[in-house]
Amino acid sequence: MALGPSGRLQNFRAEGSLRALFPRREGTVEAVMINTAGGITGGDRFAIMGDVAGGHLTLTTQSAERIYRAATDRGQVSTQLTIAAGAALSWLPQEVILFDGGALRRRLCVEMAEDAYLLAAESVILGRAAMGEVVREGYLQDHISITRAGRPLYRDALRMEGDLHAHLARAAIGQGAAGFSTVICAAPDACAKLEMIRTLLPQTAAVSAPQADLLLVRILAEDGFGLRCALVPVLRALSPHDLPRSWSL
Repeated sequence: MALGPSGRLQNFRAEGSLRALFPRREGTVEAVMINTAGGITGGDRFAIMGDVAGGHLTLTTQSAERIYRAATDRGQVSTQLTIAAGAALSWLPQEVILFDGGALRRRLCVEMAEDAYLLAAESVILGRAAMGEVVREGYLQDHISITRAGRPLYRDALRMEGDLHAHLARAAIGQGAAGFSTVICAAPDACAKLEMIRTLLPQTAAVSAPQADLLLVRILAEDGFGLRCALVPVLRALSPHDLPRSWSL
């Protein structure tokens, strides 16, 4: 998927079970990604590529992605995004729900110009609390890499395996949380929103500005509903446009 210098969709290609819809939005080109397979299991491979040469692109999903029990191998999702000078991109997929026995490797790589704008959110829910689901056996490997003007801006890696419920029950890790999210805002004036974002956060979340052009938010919640309640106000405050309508359904 590519936006040209004018900010208009210039190129789009989809194959396999991955499709996209393009709702009409003011100020941004919005692409709603749809996995027609209904979820991800062992052996599945998904690759998403986006190139923004101008304007603003918002990438989201129709619903939460489901990671089902994997008999063999692990599901993989690889995302590669490029943002040119003066362009903007919002990477806002809805949460990933990891079911018992699910296994996922996920990678997000972003290359951005010096004055480009990025808002990104990656969220995980371990089972559905309302259904009494507990992830006693699972695998999650998550990697985020952001480069600005050829220089490393942000690196993050997570790997959990085995009884994920027990891992997150530990006080030093999650203290019983079943949902967690990382929000990244990379923009020339990102740190200016530090105090405002801090007022929006619950006690199980934190925000920091390691440098002037980078704002990081971490959120823990006991379930998916709590995670969404904490996450949405943060994204609304950081986003230059309204959140995708699929987030409110």
